[in-house]
Amino acid sequence: MLVISTREFREKQGMYLHRAKNGEDIILKSRENGSFKLVPVTDDDAVIDRKYILKPDADLAGAITTEEFLQGAKEHIREFYSRKDK
Repeated sequence: MLVISTREFREKQGMYLHRAKNGEDIILKSRENGSFKLVPVTDDDAVIDRKYILKPDADLAGAITTEEFLQGAKEHIREFYSRKDK
């Protein structure tokens, strides 16, 4: 594990990003802001804006079940095929 100052990181950030990408643990130490671990983002990481993340209680309350969805779809299909203007 390599511990560096934020000043050191700013001066040689390309090198440290390369080292982190190759699996080395890099810790950035800042007197004002604390410590941070530098890690690359992988395909398994979710990079998404918080506004797109559902709030379970509020959003799930308005959700419908699979059965409700299928029932509604069946009704629309029946209505479509029973129209006289085919």
